[in-house]
Amino acid sequence: MSNIKTAKRDRVPIGQKAAFGSGHLVLNLLPGALAVFMFFLVTAFGMDPFLAGLLGGLPRIFDALTDPIMGFISDNTKSKWGRRRPYIFIGAILSGILFALLFQMSENNSVMFNFWYFLLMSLLFLVGNTMYATPLVGLGYEMTSDYNERTRLMAFANTVGQIAWMLVPWFWVVIADPTVFSLSDEALRAIGEMGLTGDDLQKITDEKLQANGVRKLSLTVGLACAVLGILPALFCKGIDAGKMENRKKISMSTLGSSFKDLFQGIKEVSKNKPFMKLCGATFLVFNGFQMVASFSFFIIVFYIYNGNYGDAGTWPAWFASLTAVVTAFMVIPIISRIANKFGKRKAFIISTVISIVGYILKWWGFDNELNRQFNETSLGQGLNNSVVSIFNAINPFLDSIGMSWFSMDTSQGGPWLMFLPIPFMAFGLGGLFTLMMSMTADVCDLDELENGMPRKEGTFGAIYWWMVKLGQAIALVLGGAILTLVGFDEGAVSQTAETMTKLRLADIIIPASTAAIAIWVMLKYSLNETRAREIKEKLIERRGEL
Repeated sequence: MSNIKTAKRDRVPIGQKAAFGSGHLVLNLLPGALAVFMFFLVTAFGMDPFLAGLLGGLPRIFDALTDPIMGFISDNTKSKWGRRRPYIFIGAILSGILFALLFQMSENNSVMFNFWYFLLMSLLFLVGNTMYATPLVGLGYEMTSDYNERTRLMAFANTVGQIAWMLVPWFWVVIADPTVFSLSDEALRAIGEMGLTGDDLQKITDEKLQANGVRKLSLTVGLACAVLGILPALFCKGIDAGKMENRKKISMSTLGSSFKDLFQGIKEVSKNKPFMKLCGATFLVFNGFQMVASFSFFIIVFYIYNGNYGDAGTWPAWFASLTAVVTAFMVIPIISRIANKFGKRKAFIISTVISIVGYILKWWGFDNELNRQFNETSLGQGLNNSVVSIFNAINPFLDSIGMSWFSMDTSQGGPWLMFLPIPFMAFGLGGLFTLMMSMTADVCDLDELENGMPRKEGTFGAIYWWMVKLGQAIALVLGGAILTLVGFDEGAVSQTAETMTKLRLADIIIPASTAAIAIWVMLKYSLNETRAREIKEKLIERRGEL
């Protein structure tokens, strides 16, 4: 256990931690909401699935190019407000506004008009988001130089960031709920004038409701992100860069040499072995999780409820939200304590092993027969009756504030056992980003020792998150391929028993296997607390600091 007390000058005040945490809430909320809203490009705006796929993939290529450039720019910026904060302030406002504008399309436009509108606005949004996200990550790396305070800072920020994942699953529910985003009288008259009946009338009404919900909810999300996003720029303090040497001049006249310096910086970063291990482990854990992220939804709907979306109700949303709650308020604090006691590498290995146990437990947690047997026990019946009583009591209040969608139907029993693996599974991503971001800050010190000034927090952050985005893109492709391989047919009312067995096995084996490989990658990670503190002392001596 670390016996070294964090010096007062290295502690991050709670106000700054809260402001930095609000930034992480924005970092999670924007991509989470974007993923949900893009689903409705096909169902609400009539976008061809192939074109919708292009809209998901093409901007990611552009994003991969801009991240390292923004990291280099923020590393070398000179201003009286610091290297990061001006970009964070402007980027937050641009991100919020452009995100809202991104979805202000009409379902009455032609498909190609909406395609080009969305593509152009996506590129503009990503410019604003890169201007915001990359400097924010870099700022977090430099807010403290203390080995353990870095973990506490990242733990606090990731706890606040989990609020986004408590909210996002409910976007699926509220977007098409007419009690939340009702159609205008003009829209209802237009639908009536179409002369449709039966299923055709229901289909066009649902599409109009979804499009209207996406437009209105995106405005709310964009505004919230703009307001919350500027808080780190106003209240967080990074390293004093006033005397930082060797920063490059950023201007049009030095564009050619700047690109040369950029590639040199990327080359130096890529030679940093501890950092490459962090990137490799992150790629494996996150990619494995993302590859099967949607499988739980399909298993709940098509296995537990045999393809009946109505009976499945809000159970998938509850599953995702409860995972975020457990991650935020149980897992991350535990991970922070483990890291302080045993070191960050051991904390990562411990948390990843626990997550593997959680993935394995899903086989029993999602078992229909076991859930049925549990509901027949006195404990299960008592739990169902208690939840029914609670929601019967609060449903009038939920109805009065337009939140009837939040209700949970347990009148026929619930798949309660599926929640049992959550406290174990949550250690996967909960430990991953808390520890890896803290360890990347340590790596930045090592880079300064080996390569000198300027410090490259922005470049390290850009490359690290580029690996995350690469993993996410690959996971989306492979996840779809796995669904095809197991014989899953989204258009079918129900799936075969063989298909669901294969899907449930894939849901366990894939993330457990990639997590195990990540543990192997991190076994020889060498930048422990002793080494990190030695580096810090050498840097203090080199800079001539007291």
